[in-house]
Amino acid sequence: MDKDKRARLEAKGWRVGSVDEFLGLTPDEAAYLELKLTLSERVREYRQSKRLTQVEMAERLGSSQSRVAKIENGDASVSLDLLIRSLFALGATRKELAGMIAS
Repeated sequence: MDKDKRARLEAKGWRVGSVDEFLGLTPDEAAYLELKLTLSERVREYRQSKRLTQVEMAERLGSSQSRVAKIENGDASVSLDLLIRSLFALGATRKELAGMIAS
């Protein structure tokens, strides 16, 4: 958000903050959620780069298309384990995964 917009909102009595502040997340919780969202985005990018449909990816995982959609959309029900297994099923290497986690 630019400074002018922030100043206008605050002048009208609005409080401007981060999502982490709004939800009351600890730094560890915020980092965990950020990691899950990053990995979800990477799953979508890898799948699209391989020119696979969600159905084709689901077959590779032994899962369903709707589960792949949840993986790619960062659904809370998706575990880190499933995100990592999805990336490996798409051909990501350990080194690439480490890079995703480090970023």
